[in-house]
Amino acid sequence: MNNTDTISTDVLIIGAGPSGLATAIRLADILKQTGQNHRILLIEKGSTVGSHILSGAVVKPDVFKELLPEVSFEEIPFNAKVTKDKTVLLSEKAHIALPFHLPYMNNIGNYTASLGQICRYLAIKAEEKGVEIYTGFAVDEILYKDWKVIGAKTKDTGLDHLGNRLENFQAGTRIEARITIFAEGTRGSLTKMLIKKFNLDEGKNEQVYSLGCKELWSVPEGNIEVGQIYHTMGYPLNNHEFGGGFIYGLNDSKVAVGLVVGLDYQDPSFDVHDAMQIWKTNSFVSNILKGGKLIEYGAKTLPEGGYYAIPKLYVDNALIVGDSAGFLTMPALKGIHLAITSGMLAAKTAANALSNNDTSEKSLQQYETLVNNSVIYKDVYPVRNFRQGFEHGLFVGGLNFATLLITGGAGFLGRLKSKADYKTTKKIAELEQKPFKERFKGKLEFDKVLTFDKSTDIYHSGVHHDEQQVVHLHINNPEQFNAINIEQYGAPEQFLCSSEVYELHTNKAGQKEIRIHAENCMHCKTCDIKSPADGITWVVPNGGNGPDFQNM
Repeated sequence: MNNTDTISTDVLIIGAGPSGLATAIRLADILKQTGQNHRILLIEKGSTVGSHILSGAVVKPDVFKELLPEVSFEEIPFNAKVTKDKTVLLSEKAHIALPFHLPYMNNIGNYTASLGQICRYLAIKAEEKGVEIYTGFAVDEILYKDWKVIGAKTKDTGLDHLGNRLENFQAGTRIEARITIFAEGTRGSLTKMLIKKFNLDEGKNEQVYSLGCKELWSVPEGNIEVGQIYHTMGYPLNNHEFGGGFIYGLNDSKVAVGLVVGLDYQDPSFDVHDAMQIWKTNSFVSNILKGGKLIEYGAKTLPEGGYYAIPKLYVDNALIVGDSAGFLTMPALKGIHLAITSGMLAAKTAANALSNNDTSEKSLQQYETLVNNSVIYKDVYPVRNFRQGFEHGLFVGGLNFATLLITGGAGFLGRLKSKADYKTTKKIAELEQKPFKERFKGKLEFDKVLTFDKSTDIYHSGVHHDEQQVVHLHINNPEQFNAINIEQYGAPEQFLCSSEVYELHTNKAGQKEIRIHAENCMHCKTCDIKSPADGITWVVPNGGNGPDFQNM
């Protein structure tokens, strides 16, 4: 691709996750079936397809049969079929397996998988169908004409950290498209701009998120059965912290473990990565990992706001799919089948628009109609008030969940609102509970056998960023940041980041400042979501930068 030109395509898809690839595959199939000849171009910021993809993952498989009806099901690179599924309640030194499945949490018959490997497979299928896929290109600007989306532009490269042009400077490519599909994943940076520009979240709940930290281990044979999965509740989280752990038995004596925590927690010093390390010290978890070896580490945020937080999904010439749209169902914590479904529905909408030579907002409204008549609505609407109910703690949230089950999702209080995660953090002086380090005093010395500090885990993510580039993590208002984030909240960025990007430094004069180690960034967007006073904006770094996940 020539980075000095303007190129044209009929459809531009931004992001090679499950939703973007499903859009490409289904669109290519429909165009072939209807005799249309249109160019489909897909851009991915990761160095390869899958290098930025992370999920638990337990997948509902039926959607793949719908997406790829011509393919033998055995060809799709799932890992193991789930044969046993338990929910386990943890305390510090004990555990008890619940004798029943919580509603929506039964996974028998689903499959464990590396979502990165699934996406690599889908990319091959897309290219076989004529889709052009370009990896290692970051897209940082939406192109407009007459207040309508007309494509996007890749990031300028060859700049120093101050934005000055170097000898190897190359201007980004303008990609003009009749339809642009935003498939960037959670908290997509362009999607965020699009939603703000067109006020697509008007009348919607604030989107809320969780952060999941995950490790992939190789363990001695017999530590866990293939296809055995566990979800844990309780320790080390308290009544004001929503979340839980997962343990998935994989083929080849591998096990995926992780902790997922809602970002609406109150303690400014709470640290999801470190909480995961403490979680592993419970004997139920540590016995599964005993004698094993860490292979890979990563972190990702998930959109949990549900039905009421889904933005308007279309504007003139553009659609939003997958995690960027907030398609994830709670409490099952399932989004992959919804992402793929949304991609297929977006493809149908785009194909009809191209056929009719009408890519206007009115034409693309078909996408919303299709979504509302699909499994997306069927899965998301009945739990539309689930996540908001936990704002006042686990006990109140549990009671609310019970009312949802009785009333078909309505609850006794009607539609519940949500508060943006950055607004839920309490100032140090306001915090009524023990701060994180006091709660777990003596447990934060990591042995690098079972438990790991952030720098060790980061090494196992393959993360890389070019040294010469503008830092992609922006402090929006440095003066306000120092006065509020540092002085009143104790610089929570140093704790909320799962990959040691933010360091609180005190100079010789006693002044405190945040130092940004952007080279460690896992692209999880937690800082963009959780930083108090909306302190940080995450933008894309150079293409090909970031983690290099292999089997996540």
